[in-house]
Amino acid sequence: MTDPATIPLSELRLGAGSATHPGLRRRSNEDSLLTASPVFLVADGMGGHEAGEVASALAVESFGALAGRPSVAPAEVRDAFDRARTAIARLAHAGSRRAGTTVSGVAVTDVDGVAHWLVFNLGDSRTYRFGGGELEQISVDHSVVQELLDEGSLDSAAAAVHPERNVITRALGGGGASQPDYWVVPVQHGDRILVCSDGVSGELDRAALERVLREEPVPQEAAVRLVHEGVLRGGRDNLTAVVVDATDARVTAAEGDGQDAQPGSAESGSAHDEDTIPRGRVGAGGRS
Repeated sequence: MTDPATIPLSELRLGAGSATHPGLRRRSNEDSLLTASPVFLVADGMGGHEAGEVASALAVESFGALAGRPSVAPAEVRDAFDRARTAIARLAHAGSRRAGTTVSGVAVTDVDGVAHWLVFNLGDSRTYRFGGGELEQISVDHSVVQELLDEGSLDSAAAAVHPERNVITRALGGGGASQPDYWVVPVQHGDRILVCSDGVSGELDRAALERVLREEPVPQEAAVRLVHEGVLRGGRDNLTAVVVDATDARVTAAEGDGQDAQPGSAESGSAHDEDTIPRGRVGAGGRS
């Protein structure tokens, strides 16, 4: 029997908003974003001007090829990562040898006719799910600090001020491991997804993120406020936020909501003292 809390793909309606800012200590913005249903992501470039920003843009371009369809298959997301990896490798051969980028986000995927979030992550940008009044971080950072947290040798308070808190262990480019992690989560009515660069999560703690997502009902306004508050709290890195809302057309119709969004469509609105940097080359194993 189908779980009534899940949403048939044909009944899924999406709304999205996004915002980005170079921050107060950066000359350029190396972050890129994509809000092109059924794919929503943030890529935080590294390597400096005309390296990191190009790498993140290449990642967005690779995933942009998936836009405009009701859903995507996991294999298509893996292919997008492969295309981005190849394009960034060519960039390195052209001279930008430190060029790389994180990639985190969600794509809508079809599991037996039911809409699911396919969450993907590589690096320390993050994907959260806000549902039922609670904020859950779905992605797991690929970072030195996260490894120390996993080992139990560091607590969250120490992690926030650790001198290597901006060192990542996986990325597209940068000379390290580049295998993303994936999660598949059923979409539920009222789900709100937040994807952000570490410029946002580094300035706003979980309680602050949760407060903004609860208080701002419009995705675009929520994204703008998250970035704005991050700037007010220091803006030490580039800041980017993408907010995606999911609703079940059957529920909104029953509630008298006259939205006319198309299935799977999205209406989109227009860290630290050091930039994110890759850790030295690591083995191909790493965390899975």
